Amino acid sequence: MLSLSLLTYPTIDPVLIQIGPVAIRWYALAYIAGILLGAHLLKRFNRVASPLMNPKQLEDLIVWAVVGIIVGGRLGYVLFYKPDYYLQNLAEIPMIWHGGMAFHGGLIGVIGAFYFFAKRHSIDYLRLMDQVACAAPIGLFFGRLANFINGELYGRASDAPWAMVFPHGGPFARHPSQLYQAALEGGLLFCVLMLLLKFTKAYYKRGCLAGVFLIGYGCARAFVELFREPDAQLGFLFAHITMGQLLCIPMILVGLVLVQQSRKTAA
Repeated sequence: MLSLSLLTYPTIDPVLIQIGPVAIRWYALAYIAGILLGAHLLKRFNRVASPLMNPKQLEDLIVWAVVGIIVGGRLGYVLFYKPDYYLQNLAEIPMIWHGGMAFHGGLIGVIGAFYFFAKRHSIDYLRLMDQVACAAPIGLFFGRLANFINGELYGRASDAPWAMVFPHGGPFARHPSQLYQAALEGGLLFCVLMLLLKFTKAYYKRGCLAGVFLIGYGCARAFVELFREPDAQLGFLFAHITMGQLLCIPMILVGLVLVQQSRKTAA
């Protein structure tokens, strides 16, 4: 029988500071931390004799990243998770402050934004995505921690010793699946990419690191979905498959193609 309470959820106010109508939320800080630390890593990549980008282009890249993440993440949520609702409430689509962002949509947004960025600045697109892939797990790590602080995207009911009761998850203890995602999609994937950078020639194989990121994220997300509560409005799609798992399939396939092709080419 499921326990009503195992570990106590460490309730943290999602709003760090509020001055009048202005509120600084942990979720916004997670985005900022991920983008700034990711930009710092990209700067380190480009402190070489033949950099892929100059400092001005790096600054522009951050703007393109923010736009791609927000627009893609929001439209992904609208199309993948609540199409019927937003079809009836079109005016609410831009209201991102009400919540509702999808990683897979944000990924598509970033891929598209960086494609046009690379074309505009005559930058090798695959090499750009290799660098971005190494920085992306940083943002994923902080983003999942923010999900945990918000008490959202929690796991399925469980009697595991580390399960906990979430404020909006009903009376039963649940998997802290946000922390699983932070550890796998953020921490572990970042370590794998850094090890490939340090001990292999993956960086010199165009598209290899980007492919590893897609495969690694897709596998990690599909695994954690086994413990994460499916979205209430969707539930299981078929055969206990969730929308998150379904969207990971094309990621993994594209990643495999990139890694295979990278074996034939060098940057």
